Amino acid sequence: MNKIAGLLVIISSVISAQQQMSLLECENAFQQNNLQLLAEQYSINMADADILQAKIWELPQMSGYINAYNPQDKRILDAGRAKGFEVTQLIYMGGKKKNEIAFAKSNKELAQLQFSQLLVELRTQLHTNYYNLYYENLKLENTNKQLGYMNDLLKAYKVQSAKGNVSLKDEVRLQSIVIQLNNDKVGINKNLLEFEQNLKVLTGITEDIEPQISDEEAKQVLTAQPFGDNEELKRKALENNADYLFILKLIDNSKLYAQWQQSLNVPDLNVGAEYDQASGTFNNEINLKVGIPIPLWKSNKGNVEKANYAIKQNQKNAEYQKLNLETKVQSAFQIWKTQYDQLAEIKSTDLNNLDLVYDGILKNFRNGNVSLIEFTDFMESYRQTALQIYDMKNGLMESAIQLNQLVQTKIFY
Repeated sequence: MNKIAGLLVIISSVISAQQQMSLLECENAFQQNNLQLLAEQYSINMADADILQAKIWELPQMSGYINAYNPQDKRILDAGRAKGFEVTQLIYMGGKKKNEIAFAKSNKELAQLQFSQLLVELRTQLHTNYYNLYYENLKLENTNKQLGYMNDLLKAYKVQSAKGNVSLKDEVRLQSIVIQLNNDKVGINKNLLEFEQNLKVLTGITEDIEPQISDEEAKQVLTAQPFGDNEELKRKALENNADYLFILKLIDNSKLYAQWQQSLNVPDLNVGAEYDQASGTFNNEINLKVGIPIPLWKSNKGNVEKANYAIKQNQKNAEYQKLNLETKVQSAFQIWKTQYDQLAEIKSTDLNNLDLVYDGILKNFRNGNVSLIEFTDFMESYRQTALQIYDMKNGLMESAIQLNQLVQTKIFY
């Protein structure tokens, strides 16, 4: 009794460690808990700090002097008869501060787009792993169903083979199917562990997640079709894809940087006031001071030239990104369309007929109406077909998710 009670505790703990979650619930957990998103958010905060820093002017400078040695009275540090001080402030010319602030604000927009890029990428991983896990669970359920029957059948044949009632060849034939099913199960369980681990990292949930999708919901997702044709999807992608918008914003950013660097060639003013006790023309005189570098050459010429080349580089990168995005959208749409049409050819009645034939073969084999060769041939075919159908459904989901990632707006009915 104690062993049985202990086993029940273990089973209940395993069950409780699993958490049924819809895709929406996983998304909410992902947005709240994902550590990569939380870390990337600080990049926007740092960009805000850069804007704040760009608005700050140089501090005014204050300097002064006192007499070190009075040769007339032979006195050291004669502060009473000779001293002075001055205060100066650097005045930015040529719109330097305005350009620096504009560049810092542009950097924040880039940081926001980078955050959007990461969000889209991680959400794509979330959706992909969620549906991968869903279909792998269905494959495991189907494989376990076949294994349950085949293991019982194999045990019975081993008993009869030992008695000489059936040939060893028949036993080995059944054994090969059981080995194949077990090999399928090992591969499925390996995939399940990988997908569960990925979902834990993405959502921040430590328990194993069990996708909660009804059959009707799964059917609706598979039959959904995108708004518009290939050209319409390309247009939407160019309007919404964060990667492409980032490179476009990078062109504007590089232009603002070049403008800032150009303004650095304009000399700045140093304006101040000076008090002098006795060394000037008058005693206790107060003077206005103005200083400016002599612009004999452009002191920032190299950085300006470099910034202009960066503009041209980013413009070429934008052309490449546009072509690459349009090509990817076209390819992703064709892949989705091919898989959609392929799956659409398999009607619900075909799947129902497959299950009916499976049940019929089992029943007729038990009644002796089907030979072992016919039975094992069918079981091998059924095993492969069942796995292929689940892979086809999952492949269609992955292609739809990929299309969503590229277009990055609502495109499915």
